[in-house]
Amino acid sequence: MVTTGDNLVTEQETLNFDLSSYLKDKQQLVEAALDRSLPITRPEKIYQAMRYSLLAGGKRLRPILCLSACELAGGTSEMALPTACALEMIHTMSLIHDDLPAMDDDDYRRGKLTNHKVYGEDIAILAGDGLLSYAFEYAATHTRNVAPENLINVLARLGRTVGAAGLVGGQVLDLESEGQTDISVDTLKFIHTHKTGALLETSVVSGAILAGASDEDIQRLSQYAQNIGLAFQIVDDILDITATQEELGKTAGKDLRDQKVTYPRLWGIEESKKQAQNLVCGAIAQLTPYGAKADPLRAIANFIVTRKN
Repeated sequence: MVTTGDNLVTEQETLNFDLSSYLKDKQQLVEAALDRSLPITRPEKIYQAMRYSLLAGGKRLRPILCLSACELAGGTSEMALPTACALEMIHTMSLIHDDLPAMDDDDYRRGKLTNHKVYGEDIAILAGDGLLSYAFEYAATHTRNVAPENLINVLARLGRTVGAAGLVGGQVLDLESEGQTDISVDTLKFIHTHKTGALLETSVVSGAILAGASDEDIQRLSQYAQNIGLAFQIVDDILDITATQEELGKTAGKDLRDQKVTYPRLWGIEESKKQAQNLVCGAIAQLTPYGAKADPLRAIANFIVTRKN
């Protein structure tokens, strides 16, 4: 039993949380906001390319984590929605660029042809650039009822997350590691806590900051997010081996094709599953003080290790 103030939350009550309905409602909210956020104007081709990938579907996990953390910290979805959209714009940029022939070279993403296969490499690069810059503009100009210093903090975190100290740095080391056989677990962790985990962590922490969370709460949520971020990548590595292209919505077996060092390659599949589950348990432990208010984040953590794509 979890105790928080006057609230008592049993394990059974937590298990009864309807994650499927929660995710569906939040996805609909995010999809509508993303559609409104990016109208087509001149030059039409670049906006069409940006919208093609931004509105291609997906779990919308990052914006949902942002909304959930904001609500947990006492804020509202409306306060966090512009930042949630910005996070998805940045994530979409990373996918467009990651799929390019000079990067991970993939023809499919979310079950559709990748951006460069539809619009060409030149427009795909520019579409990613456009989404990245617009993410900051959109969050800065559309956020309401948030203390200015909190919004500035969030924008600074977004900048660091997407730059050389975060996503870009992780991608560089990932590219440099291809074909190498002596990559350590520490190096692999560094790659993925930057390339994948950093944006997941910022998604959670940004939502809390927008709501004016305390430093203690931000630290707890940061640790939660670091754990689920690494667990997410371990599961991704497993699915690359065990899932089909139809399940993944992208090319299966790419890690082996590109001679990438992965967690299953270092640990084996069963140990990788165990490590991911341990990370999720650690993440959920960080949520103990929040009682039932943290049920969405608990359920999302469990979803990360049970998902099929």
